[in-house]
Order: sequence, then C-alpha cells, then structure tokens
Amino acid sequence: MASILAQLKGFTTVVADTGDINAIEKFQPTDSTTNPSLIAAAAEKPEYQSIVDDVLIEARKSAGSSASDEAVAALAFKSLAVAFGRKILDIVPGRVSTEVDARLSYDTEKTLEQSRDIIAQYDKAGISRDRVLVKIASTWEGIKAAEILEKEGIHCNLTLLFGLHQAVACAEAKVTLISPFVGRILDWYKKDTGKDYVGADDPGVVSVTSIYNYYKKFGYKTQVMGASFRNTGEIIELAGCDLLTIAPKLLGELDAAEGTLVKKLDASNAASMTIEKLTIDKATFDKMHEADRMAYDKLKEGIEGFSKALEDLEKLLAKRLSELSQTVSA
Repeated sequence: MASILAQLKGFTTVVADTGDINAIEKFQPTDSTTNPSLIAAAAEKPEYQSIVDDVLIEARKSAGSSASDEAVAALAFKSLAVAFGRKILDIVPGRVSTEVDARLSYDTEKTLEQSRDIIAQYDKAGISRDRVLVKIASTWEGIKAAEILEKEGIHCNLTLLFGLHQAVACAEAKVTLISPFVGRILDWYKKDTGKDYVGADDPGVVSVTSIYNYYKKFGYKTQVMGASFRNTGEIIELAGCDLLTIAPKLLGELDAAEGTLVKKLDASNAASMTIEKLTIDKATFDKMHEADRMAYDKLKEGIEGFSKALEDLEKLLAKRLSELSQTVSA
C-alpha cells in the first residue's frame, strides 16, 4: 500500500516548509516555502556556506569597500532568501515563496518596494514570475499591497493568517494563495483553555476547514495552503485542501506511515452549505481583528518573531563577513 504521503499527493499539492535543500531533494514536493526563521537556520549549516558567502561577496561589491560590515550584511540579507529560492527552484517543479521583511508588515509602500525588488532579482535570473510567490504578512496594509502587486502580475502568498476576516480580505484582494497557521492556532487555544485537542476538534483544523469551505462556497480563486503543523493528525484532517506546506520531520512521518487516507475537504461539498457572506472593509477588518483575541495575539507574535529572526540573521551575516574579510587580509 502507498504511504500516507504518497496518497496525500494524490489530491493535495504538497509543499515543503523548509530552507533545507537536502530535505527538499529527499521528499520531492511540488512547491517549497521559506520564512526568515527557516532561512536563518539553513544559513548556519556548513553545507550552505557557499550560498551565504557568494551573497556576501556580491553585497560587498555593491556597497563598496568603505561600507561597514553591518551595512553590507543588511544589503546581503535582501538577496539571501532569493539565493536560496533560486537553488530550491532547481529542484521543485513548481513555485517557491520568498518572504518580505516582517518589519515592513504595517507599511504598504515599503512592502510594495521590497516585493518588487524580490521579483526583479528573480527576473534578472531568468526565472518566470509564475514560479515565485512573494510572501507577505496578513495585516490590512499587507493585504492592500498584495492587491496592487497581483494587478502587476506579481503573485502573493499571504502568511501569518489566523482569522476568517483576514482570509476574506485576502480573497477580495484576489491574492494567489493564503497560508493559515494551523499549529499556532492550536498553541494559542491549548494555552488559553488548558485543554488538549485531537483530530477534527483541533481549533487550527476547524479554522482552515471553515476558510476552505467559505472560499469554495463563494467561488473565490484564492487557494488555501494549510501551514505550521504540530502533528500529522492535523495534516490528515485537512487532506484535500488545495495545498499543505509541511516541515521535513512531518513529511518523514507521513512517508513512513501506512493506512488508507480519506479526503476530508472537498470543494463540491461546500456548495450546499449555509455560510454567511461577509463584506470586509478596513473598519470591519479592524473590528473583527480586535474581537478575535487569538488572531490578534498570534499575528502580533508572528511578526515580532520573524522580525527577531531577521535581526539575528543580519548579525550572523555581519559576523561571517568579518570572517571573510580577515581571511582575505591574511
């Protein structure tokens, strides 16, 4: 019998949630996603040192010899995620998601500027825009930036998504796909209630299921990609979702697991469901976001966490640049 992973690939697009190129080669997903934490983790591995060094050397040339290591590192960081993305695209047949600086999450204009810069780097490398998703946090400002980018032919993945209000706003903005964070929703509810949740009762599973059915009920083209899983049970409950982005550890568990996988989500089932259609403007978005304690807390925490990961990555790059400079001097 085929493994659970093989069966899952039969009706859901499986995406690797990692910056680890070796893991991507092993599990052969269709697409791959990255985030600042994953890129920072990959950048510290010896096998990827050449990617980091090449980006730093190029950044030093662009910044000039008089620029400080910190300034060069900041410039290099903007190219590092694209450098990993290009390597990943040599392996996967589909797309890679490359994330905009989380520190820009509440600034539409700066999000637009960096998104266009990311795409320009891929354009320069001869990579089709259909193979790249610019990853943006699901703030109101981020969603508005994505709406503009989509009209320019730049496809977007709206991340750090926790509530239906965010999902509806993204669909109305006609973004390419969204990444609701299943595991982080579970984390919040476990901490808030002291309860454990299993299977279909998992709050993250409930959230993604409701978003999926809402989209299919009203015919939105925006795709749903469940993300941030804590266990394979969550993945099994969302079998049939448009896409699922899964960390290497859980991909390995699914690959080793046997049994019959049942398709839980099906677009044809949503048509007969009674679902209220929402209209989301900024005032409604803000009101719903304030009222949803989980979404409010987790969006704030996620942006802060990714921002911290970027700061740590810039320090790592500055340290490596100093080492390279000493090697050249010697």
